[in-house]
Amino acid sequence: MTTLPSGLPVVIDRTAPAPLAVQISAQLRAAVTGGVLHAGDRLPSSRDLAASLGLSRTVVTNAYARLFAEGWLEGRHGSGTYVADVTPAIPDRDLGADRGSSAAGQSDPQRSCVSRDSAALRPGVAREPVVPAVYGGSSPGEIADLQPGISWAEGIEPAAWRRAWRQAGAHLPSRWPDPYGLPELRQEIAAYLRRSRGLAVTPAHVLITQGVSSGLALLADALLTPGGQAGLEEPGYPTGREVLRRAGARVVPCRVDAHGIVPEELPGDLTLLYTTPAHQYPLGGRLPVSRRQALIAWARATGAVIVEDDYDSEFRYDVGPLPALHSMDPDVIVYLGTASKVLATAFGAGWLVAPPELVDRLAALRPRLGVRIPEPVQHAVLALLRSGDLERHIRKMRLEYARRRAALVEGLTHPGPQVGPDPAWMDAVGAGGDRVPFRLLGDTAGMHVVLELPDGYPAARLVAAAAERGVAVYSLDRYFAGPPAMSALILGYGTATLSQVRRAAAALAPLLTRLP
Repeated sequence: MTTLPSGLPVVIDRTAPAPLAVQISAQLRAAVTGGVLHAGDRLPSSRDLAASLGLSRTVVTNAYARLFAEGWLEGRHGSGTYVADVTPAIPDRDLGADRGSSAAGQSDPQRSCVSRDSAALRPGVAREPVVPAVYGGSSPGEIADLQPGISWAEGIEPAAWRRAWRQAGAHLPSRWPDPYGLPELRQEIAAYLRRSRGLAVTPAHVLITQGVSSGLALLADALLTPGGQAGLEEPGYPTGREVLRRAGARVVPCRVDAHGIVPEELPGDLTLLYTTPAHQYPLGGRLPVSRRQALIAWARATGAVIVEDDYDSEFRYDVGPLPALHSMDPDVIVYLGTASKVLATAFGAGWLVAPPELVDRLAALRPRLGVRIPEPVQHAVLALLRSGDLERHIRKMRLEYARRRAALVEGLTHPGPQVGPDPAWMDAVGAGGDRVPFRLLGDTAGMHVVLELPDGYPAARLVAAAAERGVAVYSLDRYFAGPPAMSALILGYGTATLSQVRRAAAALAPLLTRLP
């Protein structure tokens, strides 16, 4: 066991099961929350801390990187590493009063959490179809499809897949399905979440679902009354928006920025708030600790339930998976997870984590709704978990998606030499000789990136021009409930092969180097 002599509260236990970098980050995090370290305190350099503890500098660098990603630390150019200000920013208004006015029927049905000064909202931008309608002379087999939100099913190891289904097939169906899900699967999911996400849960906290949208629909049926207000990120998950609408909720768009949802702009009369703090869908922000604390304080003050979709938490490429929001306050947060994003989109298996009394309530609701989770699917997931095949698959796909992401980012930001303008593109959007400024968002995690274009840049024409070159790309417009606040494309690389990703980047790059 090694203790840092300088007074910084870090103790390293080389016999402990936790990795050394995790020990360092956990103790520094606890020092901030416990008031031992304060905002503005300077930390030792990674080199100095490593030398003091007798560790490799890489270990300390990894620990610092995790804390930077979570928002606990900040860097100052040429100065060093400092503790960030993680004091939650709570709006200076009576949240309870807002809730009361809603109960009295005085809330504005058109009211939104989107900031009024979001000059950003540009009326008149046409919505795009989900799939480009024109592919020019390319046959479907030649299309490089960058559709987001779809995992690479071909990446599943065939032997592991067959093994899981053989074990599932060994079980005869029950006389009546357990509305909670298979007890042994709930136990394995609880262990998996403790292992992979640090959640202190038992099987009593776990309900088996068919995926995130299935869990959200069940929560909406249980918690929302017709006309009740539910918040959803703007831009945000279109399917989640539709699920809440079908439950009779008035869906309130809640603004996000580069870091995720903005807690100080949330109203006080929401019953439920759906959010994606690990990797905001679709923009890719990761919610820093100060906002996480503010979000929990808001939920405590208003009585709202936060629904955390742990989207893409398995696939981070800068640091390890970020801690789940649920671990900060399990009483006000319901956690949703899915195997579909890591196995196959069509698989249809997931889980919900909530206080046991809410799990009981949801399970009791299921028979009345006629909702059943197929037992063979549950047995297959159980087999994949028990064998370790699921976690091996996640590690494999993290590397594979990282390669595709790197190929896409490199191809778009460092294109090969171009010989003059592209005449077809000029015909589509007009001629020009200056370089188009664009920005990639959310490229540190997940299975997609967002390519933000300059205001007024014709995303729809870019979609059409890419389709003519055999590349299917998608506008961000459909992720907005109202007028799109930005012009952008969402480029998925989950279902495209590495060669298709490279070809798509090579086709898109010339289109991005010429102004319309």
